[in-house]
Amino acid sequence: MALNLIWFSFFIIAFAVALFKWIITGDPLIFKTITEGIFKSAGDSVDMSFKLIGIMTLFLGFMNIGEKAGAIRFLSRIVGPFFSKLFPEVPDRHPAFGHMIMNFSANLLGLDNAATPFGLKAMQSLQELNPQKETASNAQIMFLVLHASGLTLIPISIIAIRASVNPPAANPTDIFLPCMIATFAATMAALFIVSFKQKINLLQSVVLSWILGISVLIGLLISYIKFVLADSQIENFSSILSNGLILLIFLVFLLGGMYKKVNLFESFVEGAKGGFEVAIKIIPYLVAMLVAISVLRSSGAFEFITSSLGYVFSAIGVDTQFVQALPTALMKPLSGSGARAMMVDTMNTYGADSFAGRLSAVFQGTSDTTFYVVAVYFGSVAVKNTRYAIGSMLLADLVGIITSILMAYLFFGS
Repeated sequence: MALNLIWFSFFIIAFAVALFKWIITGDPLIFKTITEGIFKSAGDSVDMSFKLIGIMTLFLGFMNIGEKAGAIRFLSRIVGPFFSKLFPEVPDRHPAFGHMIMNFSANLLGLDNAATPFGLKAMQSLQELNPQKETASNAQIMFLVLHASGLTLIPISIIAIRASVNPPAANPTDIFLPCMIATFAATMAALFIVSFKQKINLLQSVVLSWILGISVLIGLLISYIKFVLADSQIENFSSILSNGLILLIFLVFLLGGMYKKVNLFESFVEGAKGGFEVAIKIIPYLVAMLVAISVLRSSGAFEFITSSLGYVFSAIGVDTQFVQALPTALMKPLSGSGARAMMVDTMNTYGADSFAGRLSAVFQGTSDTTFYVVAVYFGSVAVKNTRYAIGSMLLADLVGIITSILMAYLFFGS
């Protein structure tokens, strides 16, 4: 119901703004722009799905080897004590635990290509336990809201963009710590929001020890990157850590498969067959969501919302430096590529080292693309009733946005 209402609202708002602009300006090109955007986004949705096929077949093939070798269940046993508290409906040592931790680990290292297959496999595992196949289960909502919070350790792509704009940032990595704090705050907010909704008690020794332990590890890694590594070494460190982990996972699965006498090639092919099916299955959901987002953008509704917010903040006497970066924050839940374009445009307009340029980079690294995640992940298992998932994701996004603004004033405010 929530997804249906949001989808309908996107079109109504967009058409209302377009009609208003046409009445005021008399420019008929607004309707042409919207139409062209609709067809382009529909085509882009299909292209995106087909590009996903190769990645999905690769990772699902290796994951099938890992499952038959027992690696996924081994990982499930390690995280079981913690995840069993957050996902009480999932049986102890269920493979879904292993799939979810692999997805979270890939997200943490910014491995989008790996995170998506792992996440889709986790959704399929959780769907097997879902008694109402068209309605999101508690476990699916908890997983997806945590996933959408986008906890990322090193925003390497953002650092690379800051280094490549003209003129480049004097210190491209100076947004690293604010990004880390903001995305961690968004993730914690996601955890608290869903736990409150599902009446999960987080004040348990197992949960608290894991959260504190992860926080300490992240803090130590941040300290190492911030105070030990030189700026020029951070990109290499991130590349070695992230890519090395992927290769290590593949190697462990293969060695485990050999040890368990698994037919590696046949297992890979068997698992890889699912990649095509999943990628094709999500096309209608992806087209529906991306077309609605395109209409919202091309109609000028998005620009109208942004400028209105700037006017409101200015009228009440609030410092408006952050408003120049808001387009990136508002676009992020709707479109990852759109938010990236907004970030680059902000840097080009105001400078990479300006307050707005830095804040837009922090916004970009704070959370995942909420509506894309909803379309792809729920679409992959044909869930139509997302319940309170979208509201929880957007609320966590809001926490991330507010934290990003506060961190920007703390680190870069004059």
